[in-house]
Amino acid sequence: MQTVAFPTLASIPATAWDALHGGRNPFVSHAFLHGLEQHGCLREDWGWTPRHLTLWEGDALVAAAPGYLKHNSHGEFVFDHAWAHAYARHGLDYFPKWLGAVPYSPVTGPRLLTARPDLQGHLLQAITTEATAHGLSSAHVNFHTEEEDHAFPPGWLPRTDVQYHWRNPGHWRDFDGFLADFDHKHRKNIRQERAKVQRAGVTFRVVHGDEASDEDLEAMFGFYLRTFRDYGNSPALTLPFLRHLAQTMPRQLVFFLADHDGQPIAGALCLRGGDTLYGRYWGADAALPGLHFETCYYQGIDYCLREGLTAFEPGAQGEHKIARGFLPTFVRSRHWIAHPEFALALAQWCEEETRAVRRYARTLDAHSPFKRSV
Repeated sequence: MQTVAFPTLASIPATAWDALHGGRNPFVSHAFLHGLEQHGCLREDWGWTPRHLTLWEGDALVAAAPGYLKHNSHGEFVFDHAWAHAYARHGLDYFPKWLGAVPYSPVTGPRLLTARPDLQGHLLQAITTEATAHGLSSAHVNFHTEEEDHAFPPGWLPRTDVQYHWRNPGHWRDFDGFLADFDHKHRKNIRQERAKVQRAGVTFRVVHGDEASDEDLEAMFGFYLRTFRDYGNSPALTLPFLRHLAQTMPRQLVFFLADHDGQPIAGALCLRGGDTLYGRYWGADAALPGLHFETCYYQGIDYCLREGLTAFEPGAQGEHKIARGFLPTFVRSRHWIAHPEFALALAQWCEEETRAVRRYARTLDAHSPFKRSV
């Protein structure tokens, strides 16, 4: 079996890559990952240098890990700044490191892509061999699936965090059925939030990629830029990338666009997987009561209920999501550290962090908006 590292997905046929992951998670598709490279979303000066690791049997691609050489921790959402500072205090270089992840996307999904689970261990061995050969401080795999967890051998340190996800237990058929399981206070608050948006005269359109006009794409991109500008961050995505998604992932790209007086005033950009809706970006040109919650959460829940999707992941962070039916859910990452003493110290650090995260999750559980009998 041969290991080959690629500096771009352009060198790997899309059909061969996509045969490895089953197509249920849009973020690991060739179209999404190659689109980031092709349309200016990944820049070396931002710390992203593609380095995809692959396993081949003859001319057949049998396993792959989307990966990047990182020169900082920008856009990862698994925060290791303290680790980098500890290395610096000891006169050591933490960067570059290798990262197995989807850029800018704190979304759980497969990271060890193969139709043969027995090859996952071989892929992880290839990752550590690559990191050692190039003198890297470490290798990291972020937001992998729970099913992949068993593939990591001892030495890959586990970390745990919390996000807020919506899950349909199976009996919700519409939004009223969803709200019927809420306690009175939270159910009343959501109805009031939705009513405020409706009274303001805002209407909503659900637009898939193949339905989006260029005006729709430009409007959504403008909302995205405004949000990043308001928070003082540098936007990574480009308008050509959105156009690329609309063309190559026409039914997986989903916009929720809010219109007022015939003009779009807000929008949420989502991607649709096999059974899950993923909320990624939102923005608005107007500040109306309840507009954020309606655009980012309630429209997505309505969509899932209509389309038969069983899960909605609206993005990282945000305890305010709990009151709207998004409950604490553990997400995971794994980390291989080359330096033995740092590996030992960080193993203890990760254990303490995991205990703290689990305590935090138990505290959050007490704030569920659902009736106790549900």
